[in-house]
Amino acid sequence: MSGKELRVPDYLGHMIEAIDRIESYIGDMDRDAFGASNLVVDAVIRNIEIIGEASNKVLKHDPAFVKQHPNVPWKFSYKMRSIVAHDYFKVDLDIVWATIKTDLPTMRQDLQTLLDGFDEPGRPSAPRPGM
Repeated sequence: MSGKELRVPDYLGHMIEAIDRIESYIGDMDRDAFGASNLVVDAVIRNIEIIGEASNKVLKHDPAFVKQHPNVPWKFSYKMRSIVAHDYFKVDLDIVWATIKTDLPTMRQDLQTLLDGFDEPGRPSAPRPGM
């Protein structure tokens, strides 16, 4: 990575991309199929780490932005990242599955709305995830 400083839109894009990857990895799996696939579990956990790390970057670099958008679980995302990264053999896949199915769709919608707000006239444009 170059020495350029990333901005909030960059981190939002990383979070959206990670959520999209999780969705693509699980596809139409049910909870049992998810838990039975170490490959998918590992890929999902890696992307939960990305979501949490990007959340933490936003928390650190723009606390005012975080305060303006309390509907996004910034701190919880980082806490979950820490759990899956440091307590990796104790990860509760039922919690991970519930997060995927219950929390991530709403979070993705909220993040996309925030990212789209950077494209409004007079505000800096942000790169789209995956670009």
